[in-house]
Amino acid sequence: MNKFSVIIEKTETGFSSYSPDLDGCVAIGRTKKEVKKNMYEAIQFHLKDLKEEGINIPPARTESEVMVFA
Repeated sequence: MNKFSVIIEKTETGFSSYSPDLDGCVAIGRTKKEVKKNMYEAIQFHLKDLKEEGINIPPARTESEVMVFA
C-alpha cells in the first residue's frame, strides 16, 4: 500500500492540489470534494504510468500536520 501527502490550496476559482512526493502530479477542482476526487485519480494514473515505464514508485518522504495557534 502506498500513502502520499497531498496539499490542497484555495484558489480564486476553486482548489488546486499536489503531492510533494510525486513530481508533476497535480489536480484542480471547483470544490474541495472535486479536487480530492481528481487528485486521487491523478495519483492512480501517475503510479500506473510509473509502473508501465519501469520506474520505481518513489517512497513517501513528506508528512504534514495542522497546528492551531490562538
